Amino acid sequence: MSTVIEKGRTRISVDYNGNSIIWYPSSAETSSRNCEVNLQLHLWAKKNGKGKTFINTGFKLRNKTNISAKCSWILKERYNALTQKQREGFPPIAPDFVVELRSKSDRLKPIQDKMAEFIENGVRLGWLIDPYKKQVHIYRKNGEIEILENPKTVSGEDVLEGFELDLEEIL
Repeated sequence: MSTVIEKGRTRISVDYNGNSIIWYPSSAETSSRNCEVNLQLHLWAKKNGKGKTFINTGFKLRNKTNISAKCSWILKERYNALTQKQREGFPPIAPDFVVELRSKSDRLKPIQDKMAEFIENGVRLGWLIDPYKKQVHIYRKNGEIEILENPKTVSGEDVLEGFELDLEEIL
């Protein structure tokens, strides 16, 4: 997805099929949920020491689109291989892990397409968290998608070894 227009607080993007998508800023409730996800991920990452966390960061994927994730994590060795200049823009790297959190104003299909694009471009694990349906869609590098219904936690599997997101304040 590459941003075409940013007007006020609304962003219009074009996906890799040429479709326009309108993105609205997060509500207070969604923003609070995003903070909770990022807090848990960041605290785990600091303790684990093997990677770096990011929030609302844009990345240039191998298919040449610019795309952002609400929360993401990259192995430190991969991130450190980037030049300082690359780190200061949209780094040309796919995160190892991404999280998208559905807002009340979001249609589900564009977020699912965004998650598929992440996986197709090298992301190893992704979670689409839908607090309105109380679901977590798990996207894996092998193309498998699993949907958990009202889970209490979700595992970082072998990508984020030892990380488990507590969903109590998120769902």
